[in-house]
Amino acid sequence: MPIDLGKARDFVHRQGTLFERALFAWLFDGGSLERLRQIIRCYKNPDNGFGHGFEHDLKAPQSNPLALEYLLAVMKHAEIPPGDLLQGTAAWVEYRMAADGSLRNPAEIRDYPLAPWWQEWGGQTMPDSIVGNLIHFGCATPTLVDRTIGWVLANNSPEKIMANEWLFMAYHANDFFFAVEAMPNLEQYRQATLDNIVACATAAPENQLDTVFAFAPAPDSLVANALPTGFIDRCLDVLARGQQTEGHWLDQHNLPQWYPMTTINVLLALRRYGHW
Repeated sequence: MPIDLGKARDFVHRQGTLFERALFAWLFDGGSLERLRQIIRCYKNPDNGFGHGFEHDLKAPQSNPLALEYLLAVMKHAEIPPGDLLQGTAAWVEYRMAADGSLRNPAEIRDYPLAPWWQEWGGQTMPDSIVGNLIHFGCATPTLVDRTIGWVLANNSPEKIMANEWLFMAYHANDFFFAVEAMPNLEQYRQATLDNIVACATAAPENQLDTVFAFAPAPDSLVANALPTGFIDRCLDVLARGQQTEGHWLDQHNLPQWYPMTTINVLLALRRYGHW
């Protein structure tokens, strides 16, 4: 079945947030980059952090690590040029870092809707993905990098990386170890990360195969070349036939708030690999 971009557009504009609609327009309809950045700025607070429910699982207006983590991941994957969006962001992360390198969440976020799987921690506490993506954008300070390396060495290991069984969760290791330039045993961490992504991807059920393209965004990417011959084509075939009658794609947990972004990510993968 051919991809129906019009139906996908209709769905995102019916069900997506203002940011998701602007992102779809910029990626697929020649929409304005400056308008997209302007909308992202609406989620930014005077303290240079981000909040206001930018990540669907945490609706608090206060700046919080989860909102920033999600923003950086979307910006990297969609290749959104940051302009001045990340001005002051590194300083905000340093302010939120505890002595051990973990991230502190504002207590007030519990006063707002919070997904049940975040109740224990009250939000994201792990710094690796955030700092790795700040490195990617050239915005990480030496202090942030050093403190995150310390956190990683105390809380992670190649063996722990290889024990991960959920493909989605490999983003923590992937975002940090392939961005940081030097740390003890870096090559072992990178190899464990790559091996874990390949193992999780090849074992993933069909409803998780869209996640493969978070790690293999283009045909020439490291993960794409490490996967077994024919595996990417199988994933693309699954995605190509996954469009729903209303125009969207399902996320792996069947959570409707994530359908617009899943739709955007699937379309981006199919286009980058030449499937429409």
